[in-house]
Amino acid sequence: MTPLYDFRSDTVTRPDAAMRAAMAEAEVGDAVYDDCPTTIRLESLAAERLGKAAALFFPSGTQSNLAALMVHCARGDEYIVGQMAHTYRNEGGGAAVLGSIQPQPLPNEADGTIALAAIAAAIKPDDFHYARTRLLALEDTFNGLALPDAYLQEATALARSRGLACHLDGARMMNAAVATGRDPAWIAGQFDTVSLCLSKGLGAPVGSILAGSRDQIEAARRLRKMLGGGMRQSGILAAAGIHALERNIDRLAEDHARAQRLAAILARYPQLGAGPARTNMVFMTPKGIDTRAFLDALAAQGIAVGGYDTLRWVTHLDLDDTALTAVAQVCEAFFASERAA
Repeated sequence: MTPLYDFRSDTVTRPDAAMRAAMAEAEVGDAVYDDCPTTIRLESLAAERLGKAAALFFPSGTQSNLAALMVHCARGDEYIVGQMAHTYRNEGGGAAVLGSIQPQPLPNEADGTIALAAIAAAIKPDDFHYARTRLLALEDTFNGLALPDAYLQEATALARSRGLACHLDGARMMNAAVATGRDPAWIAGQFDTVSLCLSKGLGAPVGSILAGSRDQIEAARRLRKMLGGGMRQSGILAAAGIHALERNIDRLAEDHARAQRLAAILARYPQLGAGPARTNMVFMTPKGIDTRAFLDALAAQGIAVGGYDTLRWVTHLDLDDTALTAVAQVCEAFFASERAA
């Protein structure tokens, strides 16, 4: 049963009436033949927004990231990535299994960065004993944190000075752009390729964009077909992506504001161990309470939260202030019963 207030992720968003109407009215062709006009329009719009020469529509962010890694790395090559990064930890090992690419995971710092010294030390010398280090892959936002402007510049400059390409898993990069006030094209401009998810905070039901140079995107087109991502009348889905890019970027600020209010509600109860809002996310590690009982109390009122020992709340366009009121009421009742016990 679908929760009434679903804080598990911003992937749970559902198309609103206007987006569904755009999908229903979409002009379609066959996107594998590259003659679906709505898909072509989405790709052109995304490339323009990201300041890249070209873009390609993928079924998922996992597939667009994998295609990017395979564009930059041949079999036996290596990419540098954060130990907790999505492309390393949460994409089924696809780079190794399907791309024969060796990951070199490095620790993520508390702010989501990877230490520059660690990156430099991990780049292998030109010696046949070692895998060839070809790529630095970063993630923005990282657990809701927008990577600092200076770091983006310094990390990518370091990589390029050592002959590496740079890829951004920008699944939530529009959250980073809104939070920092940066033009998305400026963030994307630090990288050779960028993956942008349309089905998270932007609210589309399916899909991700990979943007880069024309040659990179043509290579990715071949890889997308190889990976089973070629779609036919994808204009129906692309129309939702266009709607998302045209209408749902600026409103991400509302999600960030609600996350701040949510963090303030949770902070009233120190036992919840809630941290500050990170764009549209709030993390908490309860201590001294029965976490299962707390989650059951939330679920009884139709509230769902993600995570295990550390819990993650994610605000998105399907949650309004009523959801925050419901959370506040459950917390108040739960801790009142705890005191009474």
